[in-house]
Amino acid sequence: MRKLIAGLVLGTALATAPMAAQAETPKNALVMAFAIDDLITLDPAGMFEFTALEYAGNTYDRLIGFDNDDVSKIYGVVAESWDVSEDGLTFTFKIRDGIKFASGNDLTAEDAAFSLQRVVLMDQSPAFILGQFGFTADNVKDRIRATDANTLVMEVDKPYAPSFVLYCLTSGVGAVVDKELVLEHEKDGDLGAEWMKTNYAGSGPFVLNKWTPGESLSLTANEEYWDGAPAMKRVIIRNVKEAASQQLLLQKGDIDIARNLEADQLASVKGDENIKLLSKGKGALWYLGLSQKNEFLSKPEVREALKYLVDYDGITETIMAGRAQTHQAFLPEGFLGAYNENPYSLDIEKAKSLLADAGLADGFKVTMDTRNTTAVMSMAQSIQATWAQAGINLEIIPGDNKQTLTKYRARQHDIYIGRWGPDYQDPHTNASTFAWNPDNSDDASAKPLAWRNSWNPGDMTAEVDKAILERDGEKRAAMYVDLQKKVLESGPFVVMFQETEIAAMRDNVNNFVLGPSFDNNYYRFVTKD
Repeated sequence: MRKLIAGLVLGTALATAPMAAQAETPKNALVMAFAIDDLITLDPAGMFEFTALEYAGNTYDRLIGFDNDDVSKIYGVVAESWDVSEDGLTFTFKIRDGIKFASGNDLTAEDAAFSLQRVVLMDQSPAFILGQFGFTADNVKDRIRATDANTLVMEVDKPYAPSFVLYCLTSGVGAVVDKELVLEHEKDGDLGAEWMKTNYAGSGPFVLNKWTPGESLSLTANEEYWDGAPAMKRVIIRNVKEAASQQLLLQKGDIDIARNLEADQLASVKGDENIKLLSKGKGALWYLGLSQKNEFLSKPEVREALKYLVDYDGITETIMAGRAQTHQAFLPEGFLGAYNENPYSLDIEKAKSLLADAGLADGFKVTMDTRNTTAVMSMAQSIQATWAQAGINLEIIPGDNKQTLTKYRARQHDIYIGRWGPDYQDPHTNASTFAWNPDNSDDASAKPLAWRNSWNPGDMTAEVDKAILERDGEKRAAMYVDLQKKVLESGPFVVMFQETEIAAMRDNVNNFVLGPSFDNNYYRFVTKD
């Protein structure tokens, strides 16, 4: 057994080794195969990737949480309770007693204030979530502060709907880090940023054991966790990108859960009595981002033509079988104001007519940066085939998600095929990235998806800002419907699908939690028969 455990800790090296005889994972360890090639940093102030935020959701406590089965129910985590001033500008949080960091340090309001300040001061990808409340490097230490060990005060710049503010604190930026430990590793005023990329300073149910980029991520249980220690003493995540390899590992018993099975593999394991499937509708959307720096993609007729050149039905029924539904607006189904009409379908002749109107009857050549996992590559190849029928020569540029994301975030792409998940359960989370861009310059401080695609949405930016101040739910919903219709008509996005996540598990695995968002998938409740 010691030999087996040592092999598991080594991680992905085993995934490419020849398969041995039937194996069984340790009873007190959860072993998963998961495509985690998008991991760039382990710092909650810098992470903005799916698997990184799932990691944070299992290792860091956040100020606020919500019920996975009813997201309208918000509850306190680190913040035991809160009050909102009559003018709607001041939020006062009572910090829960008795929480300790994995280091042994007490968690106080000073840690919570430092964590939020640090997000703003570091100004990395997720900083905009807090920046939208008027926090800047110049004012954040005054506006977010601890008044005593148990009291955190946050002063926002406008009387936003309180739920909007609280939902933002359920996201990764609401993770509380150990101020003392982080500052012990500060270098040249970086607030511990370099150290935090590969290290841990949290209080959650699991703590970091080791991250080997491109190979594996392993966690150990926090035995002193304030809300109860997990039953699984270790979690081992092996970076296995190939769905067929994940299936083989699962059926042989070398892993407990396969996270990225494709249609063929899911169909195959459904007949295996040792395997069970868990599914959950997610808020994540699959979309194409079209750079408006590209001379062809900047033409309105071309953008519309591309929306008629996706085989939505074919992809959902085959490539994404069971794991997605057609959805073409930027708010996922289930959100306030979601627009669930899908006006586009595959229509080659319509697309050709639009291209001719743009002066491109003979088509054009363009590239698409594509994560080299099975599903994404298959979607890209389907799109490549249908675009070719209209004369568009699409070159697919495959790469690890870290590579494609870095290029996309630098506005160096033509087209990016991606998966976007809401940062919190309020409609502003997607409106503020698909329809909002106050500064389209290359050195802008806010970098939403509209910015990444070099698109100025004009008056929509002001409309998004207005919607977050509307307290009448019906009026607010109508504003988001209007915004979605406008982005559908003129935006540089081809929104295609809304995701359903499916995890395939060994039959003895219980209580693995898939949530409505990518950072609400929880390991702490897992048990094994």
